[in-house]
Amino acid sequence: MIRATHIELYYGDKGILADVSLSLDQGGIYGLIGESGRGKTTLLKILSGHLDATKGEVFCGESRVVGPSQLLIPGHPNIELVNQDFALDLHQTAEENVRNRILNLQAEDRDEMVLELLELLRLNQVQSQLAKTLSGGEQQRLSLARALAREPEVLMLDEPFVHLDQGLRLEVMHYLKRLNEIRNTTILLVSHDGFELMGFAEKIIYLSDEGKIAHAGNPDEMYYRPVSTQQGRLLGLLNEVKIGGEDVTFRPNEYSFESGGKELEIEFESEVKSGMFSLFYFLTKNGERIALCAMNDISNHRKMYIEPWNSGLG
Repeated sequence: MIRATHIELYYGDKGILADVSLSLDQGGIYGLIGESGRGKTTLLKILSGHLDATKGEVFCGESRVVGPSQLLIPGHPNIELVNQDFALDLHQTAEENVRNRILNLQAEDRDEMVLELLELLRLNQVQSQLAKTLSGGEQQRLSLARALAREPEVLMLDEPFVHLDQGLRLEVMHYLKRLNEIRNTTILLVSHDGFELMGFAEKIIYLSDEGKIAHAGNPDEMYYRPVSTQQGRLLGLLNEVKIGGEDVTFRPNEYSFESGGKELEIEFESEVKSGMFSLFYFLTKNGERIALCAMNDISNHRKMYIEPWNSGLG
């Protein structure tokens, strides 16, 4: 559905994106990760037609996505972008901001959708307030409601959950999943918290420091087989130790107290409870701090074995 080829962007002599090519299938759910300032937001703006690339092309289906230099009103009719700009009508109420996006619907259907989205994003209590009077978090949620109201073919989201508490975040993610199932919506989501993408995205794309796509794969592959420790840390806790002169990385669940893997002597340091399981922190003989997750107390163990999917990362 979305096809980008050889996208590059320069500001003067500074390169932001370098030869980025990607393809997003219709109905796919994708996550985009990378360190802050590495071009994730910039890429979304180019893919949605809100920013001109220095080089390269973007297509939505058979239609070329052009930037603001070629359009009076930037954007593509089949793509909705929700970013930190919000793009609200500040002099309309929250309800009007959503309602005016779906004037093509019958009045009854329009009323039902407006009510559903305002309740979903917990905006029904402020639906009569002008958008300019809303808090930053409420404005972000209203921007998301406006995008969802259009039920676009492609939905691009830039850090959409940053102001949402955990409960609301899960509700919105569930709604997006249902939208994907019912409408076959293609979703591309950028998040600073790669771990939250693990149960949401079908494919995760890693944008490296050089502004290139360095790795892309399903969540398990990206989590257990990162191409670098930097990428690995973006998706959650990553232990790093040295055994016999070899650098070894492993996740908090990649261990055993049975013989078989790489042996490591450990000494219990502390426990941090996290819902149904705990993170147990240990120190190795070399003074390296590692975290192991478990549902039962494992603090009495003095030896463990590592069986990671990947080791010796650069």
